[in-house]
Amino acid sequence: MCRRDATPAPAASERGGHGIIAARSESNALTRLFFSGPIAEHGEAHVSGAQAHHVTHVLRLPAGAPLTVFDGRGVEYAASIKRIDKSGLTLALTARREVSRESPLTVTLAQGISSGERMDYTVQKCVELGVSAIQPLLTQRSVVRLAGERAQKRVAHWQAVAAAACEQCGRNQLPRVLPVQTLPAWLGGAISGARYALSPLGGMRLRDLQQPAGAISLLAGPEGGWNEAEITAARGAGFTPLTLGPRVLRTETAAVAALAAMQALWGDF
Repeated sequence: MCRRDATPAPAASERGGHGIIAARSESNALTRLFFSGPIAEHGEAHVSGAQAHHVTHVLRLPAGAPLTVFDGRGVEYAASIKRIDKSGLTLALTARREVSRESPLTVTLAQGISSGERMDYTVQKCVELGVSAIQPLLTQRSVVRLAGERAQKRVAHWQAVAAAACEQCGRNQLPRVLPVQTLPAWLGGAISGARYALSPLGGMRLRDLQQPAGAISLLAGPEGGWNEAEITAARGAGFTPLTLGPRVLRTETAAVAALAAMQALWGDF
């Protein structure tokens, strides 16, 4: 269980130099920063712009405050704020630590895109629950329509939400939010491992399934659910329908509930 503040994920616009974002816990020593640029042990990193303002004026961390910097690839560094000036703040990095808090399950969530904060919530909570990757999908009943630059901006935003969730829950491996695809394009691609599709129309229960030996692909629909052609296409691609009980769950709840159940049955809960 995470022992850090459930601070709302900062928007992509709050990212600072080299894509640093910050999460504050009850203890300064547990404040974690995601840094997407190169990190050298016993080196320095400079933070500027909105993120420097967030660290010094919102989190109110003074010079000398300890924190942890992680690279999103499985490595974290003990660090402290070396100095604060008008250009931003300089971090002094010390010990390099390879610390894994990853789930034993490798789950790719293919999520029908939902609107506004619903998709943010799904990304945030599924990252906290250990998802390995998130594939946003355009479906026939998706309320949100994304293409081109707008789609790229939304993916960048969801990636920032994922990074903030990693800071909050202690993960050092940043799950990738993949480029937006249509459902038919994704189903026609390379999908490995066990395949499950959440369905309010009924299906197998997780407790009745054997734990998959390898990767898992979990397919979850948007607000309007799947149409008949999409259900047929998913079954044709080898997806087993899964039920989450007799109650119909909202799109932002379904994948979170399924991942939590998988962790309880097969993972590290």
